[in-house]
Amino acid sequence: MVDPLAEVIALLRPRAVYSKVISGAGAWAVRYSAFGQPSFCAMLEGECELAVDGQQPLTLAAGDFLLMPATPGFTMSGAAPAPPVFLNPKTMPPPEGEIRHGRREGPPDVRMLGGYFAFDSPDAGLMVSLLPSVLHLRGIGRLPLLVQLVREESLEQRQGRELVLARLVEVLLIEALRGAPTEGAPPGLLRALADTRLAAAVRQMHGDPARAWTVPELARTAALSRSAFFERFSRAVGLPPMEYLLAWRMALAKDLLGRSGVALAEVAERVGYSSASTFSTAFSRHVGQAPGRYARLASAVTA
Repeated sequence: MVDPLAEVIALLRPRAVYSKVISGAGAWAVRYSAFGQPSFCAMLEGECELAVDGQQPLTLAAGDFLLMPATPGFTMSGAAPAPPVFLNPKTMPPPEGEIRHGRREGPPDVRMLGGYFAFDSPDAGLMVSLLPSVLHLRGIGRLPLLVQLVREESLEQRQGRELVLARLVEVLLIEALRGAPTEGAPPGLLRALADTRLAAAVRQMHGDPARAWTVPELARTAALSRSAFFERFSRAVGLPPMEYLLAWRMALAKDLLGRSGVALAEVAERVGYSSASTFSTAFSRHVGQAPGRYARLASAVTA
């Protein structure tokens, strides 16, 4: 059976970039500016407060896991009030050793393993928009272990390091997203997959993106009327069905065009277009540049 969530994560092409141990003691607070990259945190000891821009404040406790696919600005603080120290993660040099906030001497009140990774996909923005902006999970035992494995592998310079890191981060993301609460979830892929009827239609689109799907066909798959399906899908995903299908086809096309040796006609056929010319017109309209130019630029970046 096709797994749309796994397909989206694979297409994002995540790779680990950086991880560090962070601790705090006494009165402390730090304010991070918006970063845009995906970040994660696994709580090791103690508790701290997290206030993400536009979200309700959270208490993070030992064993918790936090994922922010596009990391907005946020403030993190200890139990005692303190004026926040402003930090810009884009300009901070990688620290050596553990990062310590607040009182320097004595044991810490809180310790966590935090870090960020990058998505190599050219369609990361679209894919991230289909995921929750803040994912706070508690009691999922494998997540801290996966974070620790990512850290250990990132610190080593062993053969196959980049491949192992990419696969570990993929597993980490999938484990986190499938553990995400669906009740009250914002519009996106997780909310659609939690709806049994919509999930059947999403799997059909992902399983055969080249097929000339119509809303009535997908509605039948979901055992809903055309109007009920259109409304329910649009509300759950945040995009109407045909817009989602087009976005997914173009994401696949970008991925194929970025590979060497895939002819334009083959790309067109694999994403549901009867000819290279009709595909070129649709791709140019959607992406803002012709597929040939896109392929050349993608090859230059990866060369």
